[in-house]
Amino acid sequence: MTPFEAFNEVDIRIGEVVRVELNEKANKPAYKFWINFGELGEKTTSAQYTKLYSPEELVGQQVVCAVNLGSRKIAGFTSEVLMLGVDRAPGEVVYLTTERPVALGSKIF
Repeated sequence: MTPFEAFNEVDIRIGEVVRVELNEKANKPAYKFWINFGELGEKTTSAQYTKLYSPEELVGQQVVCAVNLGSRKIAGFTSEVLMLGVDRAPGEVVYLTTERPVALGSKIF
């Protein structure tokens, strides 16, 4: 498989954060996210965005997520997608977003 073919295997979509709560069972500070992907429905994840963002700031934001990596339990919470981000400094994770609003569920290419 070529690197380009491997990239195309990952389904990366745009979702909108609809709900955020502190994941109190996580070893490192993290939030529980509920994200709307339009026709793909609502999916959940747990991610470490607590240093830079409050839950109120995150609700309504469009985020970039890998949606076909399977699900796993993170501190007792089902994570169905991987919300993409980048480290700004140790423990400071910045979420990836679009430059302007796009349709929910839009595929990244």
